Amino acid sequence: MSATNDLYEAILAGDAKKAHSATRAAIDTGLGPTDLIHQSMVPAMDEVGRLFEAEEYFVPELLLAGRAMKSAMELLRPLMIASGQKLGTRVIIGTVKGDLHDIGKNIVASMLEGSGFEVIDLGADVAPEKFVAAVQERDPRVVCMSALLTVTMPAMSTTIRALESAGLRDRVKVLIGGAPVTGQYAVEIGADGYSENASGAVTLVKEVCSAA
Repeated sequence: MSATNDLYEAILAGDAKKAHSATRAAIDTGLGPTDLIHQSMVPAMDEVGRLFEAEEYFVPELLLAGRAMKSAMELLRPLMIASGQKLGTRVIIGTVKGDLHDIGKNIVASMLEGSGFEVIDLGADVAPEKFVAAVQERDPRVVCMSALLTVTMPAMSTTIRALESAGLRDRVKVLIGGAPVTGQYAVEIGADGYSENASGAVTLVKEVCSAA
C-alpha cells in the first residue's frame, strides 16, 4: 500500500497514531504537503462525509476521523508555512457567546481542514466583537457560527449585526448550524446558509466559496 493510501485508510479508520506515522513516512519519501492533502486527506474526508450521509458513520466516527486528520496536519502545516505555500481558502469558525458546546464545531473544523481549507478556530463562547476582530485581522472568505442552545441562538443575529456595523458583512459569507438552528432561522437573521450536520457544512462552505 502506498504512503498516500496509508494516510487515506488511517483517516477513514479514525486512527490518529497511524495517520501521524503515515504522514511522516510519506514526507520521508518526498511527497509534499499539498500532494498529501489532495491525494489522501480530501478524498478521505469526502468519503467520511459520504458514509455519514449514508448513516454508516455517526458522530463518534466523525470525531475520530477529525482527530486523525489533525494529527496529519500537525506535520504538514509547518512545512507549508515554511515553504510559503497557501493553506487554502480561509474560514473562521466558533461557537457563539454564551455557548460552551464545541463538539459539533470541532467536527466541522476538522472536516474543513481535512478538505483543504485554512481554519481559524476561535473556540467556544465567542463574543460578536471577537468574530469582528478576527474578520478584520484574518480576512476570511467564510464565517461559520455554531449554537447548541436555543438561548444562545440570538448571539448569531447579534454577530451578523456587528459585522454589518463594522462594514464587514459584504466581505464574508456567514453560515450557521447547531442542534436548535433551522434553515428558516438562517433566513430570518440574514445568514447566507445553514447546515444540519458537519458533512453538509463542508459541502456548503465549498458551494459558497465556488460561487463567490
